Amino acid sequence: MKVHKELFKYVSQKNEWNAIFNSKARPLDLDLFEDRERIARMIDADLSPENLTCDGELPRAQVQAKYRQLTAAAKELIMLDPSTAQYIYEFYTGE
Repeated sequence: MKVHKELFKYVSQKNEWNAIFNSKARPLDLDLFEDRERIARMIDADLSPENLTCDGELPRAQVQAKYRQLTAAAKELIMLDPSTAQYIYEFYTGE
């Protein structure tokens, strides 16, 4: 399976954090539909204004970089599995 750079980076980071804080959690796997759905929901949550800006604490440049990375990961996930688009509300509305 061809995995795109930003999506792979995003999933790797999530798996690293899960390994640190929840050692019993199974790593996310892009080959599994339920994990792709879960990843889409995570991207959606990370794109919310509160999470994107860390409640207004991040400088604009960091927010913009984070937004670019998340939207690139969202696009790559949707290219991989178009059915995941329905779970990334923030990507389409910016709300």
